[in-house]
Parts: sequence; C-alpha cells; structure tokens
Amino acid sequence: MLLVPQLLRTTFSMNLIETSVDDMSDKEQSESEELLKVEKLTPNSREVNTIVKLLSKSEVRNVTGRDYSARRVADALVGDETGCVYLTLWDDNIDKINEEATIRITNGYVNLFRGNMRLNIGKYGSFQLLEESPITEVNTENNLSDKRYEQERRNSRYGERRGYQRGRRRY
Repeated sequence: MLLVPQLLRTTFSMNLIETSVDDMSDKEQSESEELLKVEKLTPNSREVNTIVKLLSKSEVRNVTGRDYSARRVADALVGDETGCVYLTLWDDNIDKINEEATIRITNGYVNLFRGNMRLNIGKYGSFQLLEESPITEVNTENNLSDKRYEQERRNSRYGERRGYQRGRRRY
C-alpha cells in the first residue's frame, strides 16, 4: 500500500514539470516573435523578426559559393518608417520578391559585409509576402547600411595568430 501514494506523488510532480516547461516555451515563442523596427537593428542582431517594404533591388551578381558552386546574389534596399537597410537575397529568393512588396522576415540576422550592415534571411530564417502593407512610408534618410562599423578581426582556423618569435623564451 505504500507504493501507491508514492506512485501518485511522482506522477503529480511530473505533470507539474511538464506544465511549467510548456508555459515557458509559449513565453519564449511570444518574445521571439516580437517585431523589431529597422532603427533598432545592430551589427550583432540575431533572431530578427520584422516587417519591411522593398524599395529597390540591385543587379544580380554571379558569385562562387564556399563549396565552389555558382550562386546568384542581389542586394535589396528594404525599410520601414524608422529607417532602411540592405537585405541580401540569394538564388531563388531574388525572383520571389519584387519592388514595392512588403515582407515579414522571421528569424533573420544581421552581419557586416565590408564594414556595412546587411540584413539576411539565412538558411534558418524565412520570409512571407504580405498582401496588405502596414508600412505607408519608408524613412530613407536613416540608412543603416551607409554607416561604417569596425569589423572584428577573425582568428585563423587554429586559434589566435601569433607571429614568429625568436629569442627569449618564457618559462
């Protein structure tokens, strides 16, 4: 008879844990789906969820990818009422978005390309074309991609690069 109350107590505590984990994941989802305005983007922004309007697209460039495959890339100027930034579009995504389209970017990120900010969709992000645009006017005066940022130097593959040192050894 002692086993039955113990078994009930274990089941009850497991249900409490499951409930609290579910509540936490709902909270995390609502926080991560918060829409960011363009002016709030930084060079280190991750998990970016935003709605932007496409103003213009550059000519498509053919480049070689990291795996030596032929890739297509274009830059698109996108923005909202707070500012604008260049969005990097790759391959098929170039043809999916036309000028004056409004898109919702989910789980995008920002990086620096030659010292300038670029918004990216990436392989873990996505975008959705919106039929009705909540953006009436885009602030092109505040172009975040025009600002130069100091890019951190990347370390070599095997750690920090150290020059050839002759002479004195430290023990």
